[in-house]
Amino acid sequence: MRKYGLNRYNQIDDYQYGGGAGMVMMIEPIDHLISDLKKERDYDEIIYMTPDGETLNQGIANTISLQENIIILCGHYKGVDQRVRDMFVTKEISIGDYVLSGGELGAAVLCDAVIRLIPGVLSNETSALTDSFQDNLLAPPVYTRPANYKGQQVPEILLSGNFQAIDKWREEQAFKRTEERRPDLLKDD
Repeated sequence: MRKYGLNRYNQIDDYQYGGGAGMVMMIEPIDHLISDLKKERDYDEIIYMTPDGETLNQGIANTISLQENIIILCGHYKGVDQRVRDMFVTKEISIGDYVLSGGELGAAVLCDAVIRLIPGVLSNETSALTDSFQDNLLAPPVYTRPANYKGQQVPEILLSGNFQAIDKWREEQAFKRTEERRPDLLKDD
């Protein structure tokens, strides 16, 4: 970004009009950066990471994973000039109801949520399809060897080899866990 900064100091932020604390990223450097990027390829989405954006969820990650090229813009301090949002940004995403110093950590979260959905990234592609939130349910409990550890047993059904019964058990457990921990996911909109 500094490459596109103004003056001999490569300035990319300035004080906000109307006064107030905090620096704001300027429109000119961002405009030049985005223009240069668009010379190289088309972009499906320009995403701005901001606490007042739509909260990231699995559905958003699924949608973004189907796109070819995206730009993720990270604000810093007070964010970006509103005109950047009005002129360039196609989607605004938040990772929660809190404020960080910049959007970089949010962008890393978004990238991880999206990249793991791209075919070939995970060694077993069906793994991502059975994660929490794919069908508005939390994932069921999972177990591995040994079957008995200090008196803690793996549920017998998982050792049965009856895959139809195992699938049913997993669905029931996912529903039960969601009902207990995240009942908001079960509500109809």
